[in-house]
Amino acid sequence: MTTHEQPSAQASLTGARVLVVEDEPKLASLLMDYLRAAGFEARWLTDGATVIDHVRNEQPDLVLLDLMLPGRDGISICRELREFSDVPVVMLTARVEEADRLEGLESGADDYICKTPFSPREVIARVRTILRRVQVQSERQQARVNAQSPIRMDVEAYRAYYKGTLLPLTPVEFRLLGVLLSAPGHAFTRDQLLARLHDDPRSVNDRAVDSHIKNLRRKLEAVDPEADLIRSVYGVGFRLELSSS
Repeated sequence: MTTHEQPSAQASLTGARVLVVEDEPKLASLLMDYLRAAGFEARWLTDGATVIDHVRNEQPDLVLLDLMLPGRDGISICRELREFSDVPVVMLTARVEEADRLEGLESGADDYICKTPFSPREVIARVRTILRRVQVQSERQQARVNAQSPIRMDVEAYRAYYKGTLLPLTPVEFRLLGVLLSAPGHAFTRDQLLARLHDDPRSVNDRAVDSHIKNLRRKLEAVDPEADLIRSVYGVGFRLELSSS
């Protein structure tokens, strides 16, 4: 089987989803314009109370988070995000004191940008740097997983192999297998899977995931009837377990 080169890090950043959480409309509009001009997909929230649910449901690739927000402050939001997500967080704030910066970083933020003076170009540069680092780390982790896994995925050719046998997967099944393989042993909720499988998960019933899982299991078992790779996690969702293979 031919191994294809992975797309460049710069290309892989195109279309990355950035969530802007900012209650100043002019500043938020400026950020959205620069992010979209840089090739990112940008969403905007103004109220801190809505951030956690949005991140759980939409799974953004990075969050630009204002420190002072109506509804809920950025520090408490970041701390709760770190309880269930490793999404990169960049704090935006008018506070310039060292203690404030340290508090933001200690809450789990990956970077801290002061609004005074404010440079949208610097924000874009930092967003790119963080996403590039995350991409490199993800590729290294994926390479380690692939080296030990009976599953091989050729992303460019949209082909997946189990124990050397080509799996006849639909595009959705291929993406589903890729998500599960990205974090073996991690239990993904149906909402998390839907967010990564469909451009607009709101238009798809979450039980559609069960149907895709059933079909994926059937195709794995056609190669190895003893295969039990995709496990149901009661009350949560599904995980890929490679230790038994």
